[in-house]
Amino acid sequence: MSHLTIIVAATKTNGIGQHGKLPWRLSKEMAYFARVTSTAPEERKNAVIMGRKTWESIPANFKPLSKRLNVVISHNKDYELATIRTPSNPSAPAHLCSNLTSAVELASQAGIHRRFIIGGVSLFTETLNPTSSNSMSCIADRVLLTRVLAPDFPQCDVFMPDFLAASEEGETEWKQATHDELVQWTGFDVPAGVQEEKGVSYEFQMWLRQ
Repeated sequence: MSHLTIIVAATKTNGIGQHGKLPWRLSKEMAYFARVTSTAPEERKNAVIMGRKTWESIPANFKPLSKRLNVVISHNKDYELATIRTPSNPSAPAHLCSNLTSAVELASQAGIHRRFIIGGVSLFTETLNPTSSNSMSCIADRVLLTRVLAPDFPQCDVFMPDFLAASEEGETEWKQATHDELVQWTGFDVPAGVQEEKGVSYEFQMWLRQ
């Protein structure tokens, strides 16, 4: 199984978006996202895999996301991955794939360290829920969850699957890692406990599929 990591910020009810954008603006949380998805051994880099809507939600001057292989999934093979190149963001090229399987294959090339699923909901659903129609190479075994604790952000209109929901047997296949395990995996000091920023409380968590 190819190791895929979902990275997402979500409320306690799994809200992740509002009108195609993030419901919050948290610079420290975004810095965490950037550092996690960019950190790789020398001469290697990570891949970020996303759907078309997630790609379009990234401000033009920030895409493709620098120092990472950007892989965008769209069923429209003629979709244009327009980018703005600047001196501060010379950027690796963004690649277009028609489905998740081909995106994971592309992101498994030599020189790629880790593969991150960064959105949206359909990709979260596909990689969280194994089915007969998707390859085991397309299943996420790790979720880096920034859990937004307060406020509730009731205006959210986009939600990720509740991957922590118990089965009919009352069990969940996910286990929360310790903070030390999160730090060890990311390779840098991650703030522990509840963080406060712009009136928003959140916590950095890591969950592992059992």
